Order: sequence, then C-alpha cells, then structure tokens
Amino acid sequence: MTLTTRFAPSPTGPLHLGHAYSALLAHDLAKAAGGEFLLRIEDIDQSRARPKWEAQIYEDLAWLGIDWPHPVMRQSDRMAAYRGALDDLWARGLVYACTCNRRDIAAATSAPQEGAEPVYGPDGLIYPGTCRNAGHPKASGALRLDMRKALASLGNRALSFTENGHGPNAETGAVTFSPDQLIVTVGDVVLARRDMGTSYHLSVVLDDAAQGITLVPRGADLFEATYIHVVLQALLDLPTPHYHHHRLIRDDGGKRLAKRDDARAIALYRENGMTPEDIRSMVGL
Repeated sequence: MTLTTRFAPSPTGPLHLGHAYSALLAHDLAKAAGGEFLLRIEDIDQSRARPKWEAQIYEDLAWLGIDWPHPVMRQSDRMAAYRGALDDLWARGLVYACTCNRRDIAAATSAPQEGAEPVYGPDGLIYPGTCRNAGHPKASGALRLDMRKALASLGNRALSFTENGHGPNAETGAVTFSPDQLIVTVGDVVLARRDMGTSYHLSVVLDDAAQGITLVPRGADLFEATYIHVVLQALLDLPTPHYHHHRLIRDDGGKRLAKRDDARAIALYRENGMTPEDIRSMVGL
C-alpha cells in the first residue's frame, strides 16, 4: 500500500512556523517512503477564507521546497459529498437538529448538578443534550451526532486507531477507546453548522477517504478529535488511516502559535532573507 500523507491548511491567515513543521513533516514522511504528499484547502468557513491567503499558501509551500499534485482539493467544492453523508446519518436516526447557541449551552452546563463541574471535550463544553429528543426539523439548526445511538449502532464495541507519532500522554501504537469514554468525554458533537453546511469533523473524515490518505500527520492538540473521526469512519464505512500526532511549535513563552501570530509568519521570514534550510533548523527538522 502506498503511503499517502497530506497537509490541509485553511486560507484564513498566513502560514506560520507550526504550519511549516507540519507540512514539511508530512512531505518528508511521504517522500522517504516513496509515497505521495497531497495538499488540500480547508475552506468550509467562507466567512473567513480569502483568495489572497490561499495564494500565499501555495507560495510559502513552494518556497519551502514542497511539491504536490494538481488540481488541489478544495472543501468548498465538496458540499454535495457532505450533504450526502449527513442525509445518510439523518435517515438512520443518528443525528438531530440543535437550536442551542453557545450561551444556551454555557447556561445549561453551569446549572447546579449535584456539584459537578462542567466537562470539556475536543470542541469545548460537552453538549448537555438539550435538543436530543426535541424533534426539531432538520433545517432548523446545527446537526449533532447522537453519540450514544451512534455507538449502539456499532455494537457498543471498543474502537481503535494506530498512532505512529505520540499522543499527549505518550500514546503510540494501537490506541483503543471505549464507548463509555466517548459519551462522557466527547458527547454529541456538531457535524454540520447552520452557516457552513458541514463541520471540520465530518469534512476531514470524508476528504481523507476521498483522497486515499493512509497517514494523517497533525498536531497533538487534535489527538482527542481523532476519537470522533474514528467513530465517523466506522459509521460511514470508511477506512481508518494511521495517525501521526506531532509536537506543537511554540513561541518563546511556551504558547502554541496561531495565525494571528504574524511575527512568525513564513512570509515574514522569507522577506527577512531566511532560507528554507533556516526554517527547517528552526522547527527541528
């Protein structure tokens, strides 16, 4: 089986050193194995995506010495695929419409419940299930996965994926997780936001399968999200790739880099006369 990796940035700001590390790592892993590196543009958030940022992604990656096949997959071209998967899950009774906003969720989770503290998962506060049995029409709000029903449809079996890198607690090799773990620590995640028609979780799973990705290199901050993705892969009868969760590039104060951290934008280093080899050295490659 050919090793196929990918880098999937969002065109919502400049690429920084963290992006450079992830892209170079994915590229290096594929080339070392005689495999293929693919680029995907994750532009489902059309309110923030900008053509100028997409153009700069191509410029920065090419400057780093990264090459990829054309044409590039763009998520905004794949809305029909996302709708098809949602229709399937809706027909099976595994998703429901949710009309709650963030304030509603915060209020519900802060209500006294025998002294329990609110629980946070990969997407923030774990949804308390307010709309789970409300029977809202499909088009009335966001679409959430009914995690308990979804896991029951899979026989409430333990699920797993192969970790080629290291999780936040040094996880490596086969990583197994239980249904109870997901219900408590993940909950009913959003699969389609009202203003997007999809979500990161749904689109990334469908896109990785469509591109034939066999190894997903990405930051360790997404380790817990992988649980969600493995569930969706099982529900939609899609292959589960191997994952390589890598360390995060941080600033001098130990804070993870973000797109608003323009001081570490790749384009700025380019303008200041640094070379791709300098960038490799800075990120530890």
